[in-house]
Amino acid sequence: MTSSATFARITDELIEELRADIGKPIEGPPGFVSEATRDSIRHFALGVGDYNPLWIDEEHARRSTHGTLLAPPSMLFAFNRTAWGARGLRGIHSMFSGGRFEWHQPIRLGDTVSSSVTLKDLEIKERSEFAGRTIKQIREAEFRNQDGELIAVCHPYSFRMERDAARERGKYDHLTLASYSPEEYDAICAQYEQEVPRGAVTRYWEDVAVGEELPQLVRGPLTVTDIIVFLAGEGGQWLRAHGDAAGWYRRHPRGGIRNSVGALEPPEIVHWDHEFARRVGVPAAYDYGPQRVAWLTTLMTNWAGDDGHLQSLDVAVRRFNLVGDTTWCRGRVGATSVRDGRHLVECEIWAEDQRGERTATGTAVVALPSRSAS
Repeated sequence: MTSSATFARITDELIEELRADIGKPIEGPPGFVSEATRDSIRHFALGVGDYNPLWIDEEHARRSTHGTLLAPPSMLFAFNRTAWGARGLRGIHSMFSGGRFEWHQPIRLGDTVSSSVTLKDLEIKERSEFAGRTIKQIREAEFRNQDGELIAVCHPYSFRMERDAARERGKYDHLTLASYSPEEYDAICAQYEQEVPRGAVTRYWEDVAVGEELPQLVRGPLTVTDIIVFLAGEGGQWLRAHGDAAGWYRRHPRGGIRNSVGALEPPEIVHWDHEFARRVGVPAAYDYGPQRVAWLTTLMTNWAGDDGHLQSLDVAVRRFNLVGDTTWCRGRVGATSVRDGRHLVECEIWAEDQRGERTATGTAVVALPSRSAS
């Protein structure tokens, strides 16, 4: 397939076909992992740059109030492959664009996690700036442990758009790839040394002030290697190899895309192949949206400490992170409250690149211990 080839278009018939699935379970392959083992937790945590000792230091975790290793809350991404990438509309590009995540309890070492996904709704936009006619697919996913206890409920969403329309409109053609001098690169890397999870030092609700800034995190400059290491823990949606891949493309003839040598690749090729990313209207290969959600999750768990509980995260991924982009995850306290006996802190959070543009925005709610609680 050449760069001038025509991809599928969004038709009324395809939309009606998809509408018929609203309220129905979305079937798909099993999650990349099914059990929170030491290895799966470590691989995911390191893949998103989360060095919290509660995930990777067994002795630290044993001394904590939890008594065991926990998984990063964002590890939900590894336990399900169908919730984060939209289904249906074969040949129509999909971009994960955010969601709301609500955690009811942590994932503990040894937990086996099952999940179910339902298509909740569709929203049609006839004239988007990026790609003309687009479809927002909203899903609901539930995650439970081996005892049937609810771990989390999520409402992720993706936008579906025509690849040709996005390329022709060229909304993001003005973006240029970042370039760094050795001194600039070293200065960014030095910021990683300032990232220190709060850990066992309890943060009490009474000590939090509205307007307080959260210690920032840096991620980048983004490389294809960063994306590969993320996938080593998260698994991707359509990543298959050899006979497994050949069989999948045979069963889903519109699921594969020809690369420069004529072999089939999954739609995820946009995350490591600059030429194909340009064919879908993006100037270069770009990150996975769940990476930024995971980074913002780390921002909150680093701040909350071992005794805090990340209750919810609501994030909109507003634009791509191109390979080479550097992202700073930042936040500030917006409000404090007490509801149903829980001492809550609501924070405004965002991801900002080297251009000064916010590429993801949202809110997070954390439950903290109270000095006055019995």
